[in-house]
Amino acid sequence: MGTAYTKCYDPTGVRFGVPTFPWRFAPDGYATRRQLREQGLRPGGQPVAAQVMRRHRGRKAGVQVAYLYREDLAKPVRPMTSRKWGALALAMLARRTCPVCQVTYSYCMPTSLGMCLLCAYPATQPANCTSPRRG
Repeated sequence: MGTAYTKCYDPTGVRFGVPTFPWRFAPDGYATRRQLREQGLRPGGQPVAAQVMRRHRGRKAGVQVAYLYREDLAKPVRPMTSRKWGALALAMLARRTCPVCQVTYSYCMPTSLGMCLLCAYPATQPANCTSPRRG
């Protein structure tokens, strides 16, 4: 076994506080949030049961961690109601509407600017463009 495997292997949880396994070596019965969602489940308020860890050169800490939850304690995903769909539609409409010019676009406003590109950079519009805004 390599040194990366031994550094990430802590099934008792003494070193990291929770049982830790190398990437792709988690025992059966554990799943990440994404894996639970694929099965139609959610963690349901349970604490993190274990974690998988691997080395990652791009991260500051040098490791990448994924938290695992017990599948037997997971609960089914709550169904979307008509009110939840409506609230989601209004939230997406707000993300697509520029707060300055009140124009609704087919894309979400950049969060770095907080407004559409035409309002953020008005001096860079071409001279022959008379009405670039559409509603």
